[in-house]
Amino acid sequence: MNLEDEKLLLQQIKKDPKKFGVLFDAWYKPIFNYIFRRVADYDISRDIAAECFLKAFLNIQSFTWKNISFSSWLYRIATNEINYYFRKNKYNTSSLDQLLSHDGFDIMDSAGYLNEKQLLEKELAMRNEYKRVQKGLTQLDIKYQEVLSLRYFEKKSILEIAEILNKKEGTVKSLLSRGTEKLRILITHAT
Repeated sequence: MNLEDEKLLLQQIKKDPKKFGVLFDAWYKPIFNYIFRRVADYDISRDIAAECFLKAFLNIQSFTWKNISFSSWLYRIATNEINYYFRKNKYNTSSLDQLLSHDGFDIMDSAGYLNEKQLLEKELAMRNEYKRVQKGLTQLDIKYQEVLSLRYFEKKSILEIAEILNKKEGTVKSLLSRGTEKLRILITHAT
């Protein structure tokens, strides 16, 4: 979805909130995957993703278009929710139920839920290298976790990361450099 399409969609959503489903369909999987790679727990990731989209849905009327991809706002919300999860080390939400209560809004079928969960957990379990990186990543300060996850898992550019985290590009580059080195040291010493 290009910026003009996003701007048009935003205008449509503000007039008809049911159109939020289009945005949800376009961005749920990338946002969920970003959260899952940071948290490494399917159920918690699903809760955090639901919370993220609920907050976006509830605040869409106050969202101001600034010619920046709408996904940057969603990633920022997701990053904040992940940070909240790590600070609280628990996550109690009713967001999924609240989203489903809105007329015409359906998130995913329950039959696909178990299948998707099993596939993701199996893929994650098969990647020992991923586990080592994930463990090392969780030992880093949050500021390094954010930039490394967005850059290497989500394939975001320096500019996109700067927009998502509301930081200067030079700061993002510095955090990436330091974070990569710290992660390399942690992984090397773990083996």
